[in-house]
Amino acid sequence: MFTVNHQTNRISPVKTKKFSELGFTERKHLQEWLAHQPDALGEELLIIQKEFDGFDDTRERLDLLALDKDGNLVIIENKLDDSGRDMVWQALKYASYCASLTKAQIVEIYQQYLDRYEPVTGEVDLLNAPQSASSRICEFLDAPDLDELKLNLGNSQRIMLVAANFRKEVTSTALWLLGQGISIACFKITPYSLGEQLLINIDQIIPTPEAKELMIGINAKEAEEKSTEVVLKNRHTVRREYWERALEAFQKSPCQLYNNISPSNDHWLSAGSGLSGCPYNLIFLQKELRVELSISRSETEDNKFLFDYLLGQKADLEQRFGNALHWMRLDDKKMSRIQFCVEVDGYNKETWPKAVAWHLEQMSKFEQALKGSLQKAAEALKQHHLAGSEHAL
Repeated sequence: MFTVNHQTNRISPVKTKKFSELGFTERKHLQEWLAHQPDALGEELLIIQKEFDGFDDTRERLDLLALDKDGNLVIIENKLDDSGRDMVWQALKYASYCASLTKAQIVEIYQQYLDRYEPVTGEVDLLNAPQSASSRICEFLDAPDLDELKLNLGNSQRIMLVAANFRKEVTSTALWLLGQGISIACFKITPYSLGEQLLINIDQIIPTPEAKELMIGINAKEAEEKSTEVVLKNRHTVRREYWERALEAFQKSPCQLYNNISPSNDHWLSAGSGLSGCPYNLIFLQKELRVELSISRSETEDNKFLFDYLLGQKADLEQRFGNALHWMRLDDKKMSRIQFCVEVDGYNKETWPKAVAWHLEQMSKFEQALKGSLQKAAEALKQHHLAGSEHAL
């Protein structure tokens, strides 16, 4: 920090002081400063207790306990000239103790704080009596009623460390914890003397404001990835459960295609058609059910030959099946498909009995309609290969 001399157009350093030489203490000074001016830490905080010792089976005390604007508990630990090696460990212990605090306990803790530090005394105070803890919390969080608030959810506890100097053991651990998703911040507090005036500067050094913005972006990305993972896991669970029901129905039916098939997490189940590389597929999607023949042999030419052969019998095949089929030659791809589908609310389990019945009925008809023609197509492909070999000779 520097002062500017306008006359000489020069800057001069302001003398840095130490709290110890100034006679300040953590409890009487630093703690009181932050308790009465918590926004010095860069955000709106509601101090709900100081020197909090309401932990079971321990006499340990955390310096300041606060709520942030999201209803998370904030543990604020203060040191003067040196952070000490165990500052992070101490704060982590307090955060773990606070993790179990319920909404009712938090309100009670704050009410005790108000009763002790903002007591109602005398007639004037009675006319301007402080609000209850629950009312103040609601006001701070812009909530109409305590019942609508969610406080201290899960592992949402935050840690703020305040000191004039941070040891490397502390900063290194804090950075590692940040990488593990623990909300921890380090604030460097520095006293300066300017004549008879004492100045206090508070800088957030971990994470820096720039890094904090980056971390918000990274955390959002990680949250999205985790959300995607959850969605996929849920879908896998739903699919497996559906296939279990469907396979049970198939095993009790005359259709023997899926007798040796196990349920999976995928959105399809494949069964052999008797022609290599051309399975019958059951498709289960959130908005659609399908039965299909996937013509997906290793050679593109073979796939198109088989598809064209079956397409030549389109009218007969669709008559046998009982409905128009969707013919997909897919000229830009190696494979081709023939399919029949219906729109459904697939993930609504109440619709599953009808969905399973649809899959069973349509695949039974589909196999019967295509079976003979597929065998003939396989024979025609064999003759095509033989003719090509003889022509090459």
